Amino acid sequence: MNIKDTFKYLVGAYYGIREMDNYELKEYVLKDIENYIRDFVKDNYIENFDYEKEARIIEDEMELKTKLQDSLIVLPKVNAPMELVLLVKARLKELREEELENL
Repeated sequence: MNIKDTFKYLVGAYYGIREMDNYELKEYVLKDIENYIRDFVKDNYIENFDYEKEARIIEDEMELKTKLQDSLIVLPKVNAPMELVLLVKARLKELREEELENL
């Protein structure tokens, strides 16, 4: 996986967790993910890559399902509570069931 793809799944995870309104402590986890992204960018800076533009595209165009899947990769890296991981998995299950109903 290249640096751009890693950045994209980190940002996708951030926006996925932001959608988890039923988790009261999400602001703490969002801050941890934000710091993780900053450290990643600082250590892996890419010339001529518009990080902010790419983040906006991810926020606006990436499906919630994909963002939540990305968060399952990132949450262990920031030592997020298992409760949040389980909530994300439950939300993904709901989204799958909604997709199946709409077929």
